[in-house]
Amino acid sequence: MIQTQMEAAQQGKLTPAMEQVAATGKVPMALMMGELAAGRAVLPWNPRHAPTRAMLVGSAFRTGVNANLGGSGVIDHAAETSKLNVALEAGADCVMDLSVGPDVVASRVALLSRCPVPLGTVPIYEAVEADGDSVTFTPEKLLATIETQAREGVDFMTLHAGLLRDHLPLVCRRKMGIVSRGGAIMAEWMQQYEQENPIYTNWDRVLEVCHEYDVTVSLGDGLRPGCLADAGDDSQYAELRVLGDLVRRSRAAGVQVMVEGPGHVPLDQIAEQMRMETELCEGAPFYVLGPVVTDVAAGYDHIAAAIGAAQAAVNGAALLCYVTPAEHLGLPSAEDVRQGVLAFRIAAHAADVARKVPGARDVDDAMADARMDFDWERQFELALDGEHARRRFEQSAQTESDRNKKQNQYCSMCGEAYCAVRRMKRIHEKTTA
Repeated sequence: MIQTQMEAAQQGKLTPAMEQVAATGKVPMALMMGELAAGRAVLPWNPRHAPTRAMLVGSAFRTGVNANLGGSGVIDHAAETSKLNVALEAGADCVMDLSVGPDVVASRVALLSRCPVPLGTVPIYEAVEADGDSVTFTPEKLLATIETQAREGVDFMTLHAGLLRDHLPLVCRRKMGIVSRGGAIMAEWMQQYEQENPIYTNWDRVLEVCHEYDVTVSLGDGLRPGCLADAGDDSQYAELRVLGDLVRRSRAAGVQVMVEGPGHVPLDQIAEQMRMETELCEGAPFYVLGPVVTDVAAGYDHIAAAIGAAQAAVNGAALLCYVTPAEHLGLPSAEDVRQGVLAFRIAAHAADVARKVPGARDVDDAMADARMDFDWERQFELALDGEHARRRFEQSAQTESDRNKKQNQYCSMCGEAYCAVRRMKRIHEKTTA
C-alpha cells in the first residue's frame, strides 16, 4: 500500500518529492518534515504523475501561486496548452484544469502529460450532465470519476464536501447566493433529488481513493462569498465548520488536506477570516481565491485580488489562486494568464517579505544595489518579469539620442539633470571623502 507524504513524514522517511524540495536548499529538512507530519503543510505529488517541480504548501514556507486553466464546451486544446506554457514561464507553482463540457477528459490528459508542476481538478465537472434547468449525476459516477482522475495522476482535487442541505436556506438570504460553479451544481443536485451531499456521506470512500494515490484533498469552499455583502455570513462559516471536521477525518486517515478560502472579502475582514480558518481547521494550509477586495474592478480584478491576496498571505494563507483581468467577464486569454500569475507572484513575494520568510528580501536588497549602481542588466535579471522590464526600459530609451549614456547613468523618469540617484552618489562621494 502506498504511503502518503504525510505518513512518510510522520515516520521520518524522506520521499522523492521531499528530496526535490530539500534540493533547493531553501527549506530546512526538519521544518518540512514536522509541518507535513502535523498536517500544517502538504506536498501534492501523485506518483502516477510525479511532478518534476514539487510544491510545498504551508504557511511556514514561501507563499505559492496557482493558475487556473481550462475551457468551456468545445475546448481549444492547443490554446489551453499555450496558456499552460505561459503560466509556467510566468512562475506558477501549480495549475488547475477547470474545464467543463464533453472535452474535459481530453483536456486533462493533454495538460497532465505536459505539466511539470502539481495539477489539480474539480471531479464534479466531469461527472455532471448539466443544462439550464437541471443537473444530473449519480453518487457512484462521481466517486468513480474521483478514482479515475486519481489513477490518471491528478495531484490534488477540489471536493465540495462541506456544503450540506441544511446550508441552503442560509444561502438564500444572500445578495448573490452561491457563485462557486461546483457549489451551485452540488446545491441544485441536493435540492433536486432531496438527498445529502454524496461526497460528504461517502467521505470515507473518498479518503480511501485519495490515500491509495496520495491525492491531496483541497476542500472546496462551495459557499465562498461572491460579493462584499456576503462575506463572513452564517452560511460561509457554517460550511467552514464542516470543513474543519473533514480536515480532522482526513488527517486521521493519513490523507493530505488543504482548505479553500473566500472569493470576495472587504480588506478589513481578511485577517479575521484567516484567523477563523486557522482556528476551525486546525492550521490546515489555506488556499485562497484572491480575495477580491472590491466588486467594481471589472477588467482589473487581478489587481483588486492581488491586494487581498497579499493581505491574506501575511495573515497565514499558504497558496494563492490567481485572478486574471478577465475575471467576471469571460475566459482568460494567454496574456490574461500571464498578467494574473505575475500579479499574484508580486502579492506572494510582498507577503513573504512582510512575514520575514528566510531569504525572501535578499532579492529586493540586491535590486536596490543594482539600481544604485545603474546596473540595468542586473535589474532585469532580478525583476519578477525581467523581459517586460527590459522592453519598457528600451521603449523609453529609443526616444533618447544618447542611449548608451542613458543606460549607464539615468532613466527617462527624471532625466540626467534631475536624477536623484546620480545626485546621491555625488553627495556620498563628498561626504566620505
